[in-house]
Amino acid sequence: MRTAYSVETVRNAERELMARLPEGALMQRAAAGLAAACADLLGRVYGSRVVLLVGSGDNGGDALYAGARLARRGAGVTAVLLAPERAHAAGLAALRRAGGRVARAGEGEASAEGADLVVDGIVGIGGKGGLRPEAVPLAAAAGRSRGAVVAVDLPSGVDADTGEVHGVAVRADLTVTFGTHKPGLLIDPAREYAGSVRLVDIGLELPVEPELEALQHHDVARLLPVPRAESDKYRRGVVGIAAGSARYPGAAVLAVSGALRGGAGAVRYVGPAGDAVIARFPETLVSDQGPKHAGRVQAWVVGPGAGDDAATVGEVLAADVPMLIDADGLRLADAEVVRGRRAPTLMTPHAGEAAALLGVERGEVEGGRLAAVRELARRYGATVLLKGSTTLVADSGGGAVRVNPTGTGWLATAGSGDVLSGLGGSLLAAGLSAVDAGSVGAYVHGLAGRLAAEGAPVGAHDVADAVPDAWRNVLG
Repeated sequence: MRTAYSVETVRNAERELMARLPEGALMQRAAAGLAAACADLLGRVYGSRVVLLVGSGDNGGDALYAGARLARRGAGVTAVLLAPERAHAAGLAALRRAGGRVARAGEGEASAEGADLVVDGIVGIGGKGGLRPEAVPLAAAAGRSRGAVVAVDLPSGVDADTGEVHGVAVRADLTVTFGTHKPGLLIDPAREYAGSVRLVDIGLELPVEPELEALQHHDVARLLPVPRAESDKYRRGVVGIAAGSARYPGAAVLAVSGALRGGAGAVRYVGPAGDAVIARFPETLVSDQGPKHAGRVQAWVVGPGAGDDAATVGEVLAADVPMLIDADGLRLADAEVVRGRRAPTLMTPHAGEAAALLGVERGEVEGGRLAAVRELARRYGATVLLKGSTTLVADSGGGAVRVNPTGTGWLATAGSGDVLSGLGGSLLAAGLSAVDAGSVGAYVHGLAGRLAAEGAPVGAHDVADAVPDAWRNVLG
């Protein structure tokens, strides 16, 4: 499992480690890892042109020491100093001894544009609120560079703890981060500024519970439901789908398609799209008597394509089994009833729906995804899966937020969320917790999207059809 820790936690771990090491040893560890990553990216170090964009913090020192290592290997290294009087003195001296040269901001920006490699050491993980005005030209110069851009610990101008980006920020091809991932490296919008991320182990001792965690294949494989020899369709779990309307029958079909591939033994459908569901999936157990009379289920999915059917949403909310609420169900569900439920509840809004629930503009959610998903979970007393370029899953009880590492932009297509709803509901019925069902569902759904798309447009039904391949891919 990939984990990320807050700036405060990282700082505390660094202080504890530095107290046990010779002075400067921790920075040298970081610089060695940074220099190795830069050398790998360059391919040939000797004769290459490297420009360091250096601020006054420790990551400026990391950049200077790494630059000295590259200079000793024959690179032409120029350090552009944002604040010469506050640059890391020992790192600057090391660079000069290795043959590197120094330029002031304003004088050296043009050299960044023609460099083979630009190293962003302007601002470290403590930076908040965006770049200072005097640093903006350096970030702009990095953006105009013809060479690769490597960020030290994280791109300058992004918030390490939240993933927020205020104004101009450096866009890196590679970010070399030290000790642990920072939340901003895993969450959009900051994630897209980071490029590829390379983690350098510097020996930090970190707490058991991180700020963020991202499941990997082996984590998901451990959680996927697998039937046993004595399993039957009921022991494997039955998921109820209350979805669709006369206007949106396709939402019901797509939700059922996801549910049938999600590990539960049977799917019960309730709603006005029964004929469309049966025509596409004859194995579905269809009822037109409402959720109360549909038969026993281990979990419900409610909301996709429901229109204004508040009565059905309310009936499902009253059931004492786990449930997933999506789409129209999010708008129709009574917040007090959701908070009062004893069984687990998983809500799956996209940014627009989350904004409506929080009473804010959509841009505020998209720019501060971590804060938004935590606030929704707290406000509704539910597990919340916030869909988007970075899908996040937060539990009402706090703890680590899960960030989904799979997916593709091609998943931004009508009906894709309905497939995810059915898949997540099926995992709930199979016995997974709300947090696990949400994060495993998002992982498999994202992987299915990649497999279905292969770089080309796909429909939601293609994503559903690719779920078995994604499942097999995870199990290896």
